[in-house]
Amino acid sequence: MEITDVRLRKIETEGKLRAYVSITFDDSFVVHDLRVIDGNKGMFVAMPSKRLPNGDHKDIAHPINTEIREKIQNAVLDVYHRELEETPQVKAEPKVEEEVEESKEEEKEKVVEETATEEEVEKKEEGLF
Repeated sequence: MEITDVRLRKIETEGKLRAYVSITFDDSFVVHDLRVIDGNKGMFVAMPSKRLPNGDHKDIAHPINTEIREKIQNAVLDVYHRELEETPQVKAEPKVEEEVEESKEEEKEKVVEETATEEEVEKKEEGLF
């Protein structure tokens, strides 16, 4: 069983999830929704799973021996690291709430500046305020 294609979608979040992956075997069978996770002991590939009613997760598909698990992990992480090197890192856009908070702060500063005395404005410009 040969891995013939690995496709990933990088995820830019603050959590541990780094990418979703689809992997194709022998140009004839694909498994979707593997995940690249940045764990406590380094990067690893998690198999697709579903959440059970009790909150646990159960793999939908998974390798049944260490050899194929390592083969999958190595193939996926190789593609992941190669794509990291090829694409520049872009900082995630701020969430709408963050933009609203920044806007509120800017408005507060404007009001303070408009109502400030000349002396207070001079001190602020000099970095004393």
